[in-house]
Amino acid sequence: MRSVLIKQEPQVSNFLFYLYIYFVFDFFLHLSARIPAYGVLRPTMLLAILISILLLAQKDRFPAIGSDPVFKAVKILILYIIITLPLVTWPGSVIVNNMPVFVKAVVFFFFTALIIDTDKRLKIFILVFMACQTFRVLEPLYLNITSGYWGSATHLGFDQFALRLSGAPADVINPNGLGFVIVTIIPYWYYLGWHGKSTLVKVLFLITVPLLIYALVLTMSRGAFLALLVVFGMLFKDSTHKAFFIAIAIVAVVFIWANLSDVHKDRYLSLVDPSSSQSSSAQGRIDGMKSEFGVALKRPIVGHGLGTSKEAKVHAGVGWLISHNLYIEIFIELGFIGFIIFMRFLKSIYAKFKSNLDSLQQHQNLAADVFVKNLNMTMKTVFWMYVIYSINYFGLSVYYWYMFGGLAIAYSRIYFDKARVVNHEVVKA
Repeated sequence: MRSVLIKQEPQVSNFLFYLYIYFVFDFFLHLSARIPAYGVLRPTMLLAILISILLLAQKDRFPAIGSDPVFKAVKILILYIIITLPLVTWPGSVIVNNMPVFVKAVVFFFFTALIIDTDKRLKIFILVFMACQTFRVLEPLYLNITSGYWGSATHLGFDQFALRLSGAPADVINPNGLGFVIVTIIPYWYYLGWHGKSTLVKVLFLITVPLLIYALVLTMSRGAFLALLVVFGMLFKDSTHKAFFIAIAIVAVVFIWANLSDVHKDRYLSLVDPSSSQSSSAQGRIDGMKSEFGVALKRPIVGHGLGTSKEAKVHAGVGWLISHNLYIEIFIELGFIGFIIFMRFLKSIYAKFKSNLDSLQQHQNLAADVFVKNLNMTMKTVFWMYVIYSINYFGLSVYYWYMFGGLAIAYSRIYFDKARVVNHEVVKA
């Protein structure tokens, strides 16, 4: 006898599922910025409210996942933010300016964990996510090639600037944000595209991924470049053809380096060469982290308040930008207690992966399913990339960790819930 997956029935309505899919389109493609009259309606917030109401109306259909460690960690984080509100430095700023942003991010956790409840729905969700994120990269790259669009620039000193590729005019991401999108989506393309069954998707991989990497180079994002090295390291570790993998990587690096401008070469050399003209900005980022840590120590217990790292830095006289380090950002805004709570959230996600991996090894038919196996590999790679990139990127009120946590729960529910795994013959969903 062997453990296999049985046919799955949706637990929430199709209308609610496709409404969430539309929410994903709306959020990532910024439809409100592309269609001015549509944007007046505040569609993202309205959609989030509508989906929440519909979820509450169908709450009797939900499985008992309230005790899931990842689910509990997010609930504790939210409760902590609410309970400590009277104790932070700027509670009014939290409520008026920052809470709506946080809500739009954290809803991705609950929506993904509760609405993505079948194998088919998970595949649709992943496909839509990949399509949206890939479009966000290819759109500005197309504009750059056809009309010279860049979107941003970086100061080189002596009144000189270097152009950097950022999101399209209708998008809201700067070069570092665009780099983050690129290094997030590459593992999805590699595991679900190149290692998938479809020949057409493999061809799309060979066309798309070089364009993604080229766009990453144009962003001049050093943090994203380091994150890409983490991704490649994970891909190399899991590769069964390591010599071929190394050969392709060397050819790609030589080709890209030969076609970089002197400014781009200097930008990336600044990571290791202190004599580089742009090494001061790299050192400045390190010095900035030290200064931000000092800001956090001014309110070490409960912090300055959700989303107030920018205000805290201004009042401390160390800058006017939001902290570009998730871990220090949390320390500034939520204090040491909030930092511990968020780290427990990340730890619970990691524990979920280990549990899923153990389950995958026990259920050989699931392990033989290409999508199930490859999505697990994708999430493992993305998890460690997020952990590293968060040193150089904010995220307490950004969607990515919350959607990822929800995806970890959905994946576990669909494939490893005891109610769905039986000793029987495989019935495809």
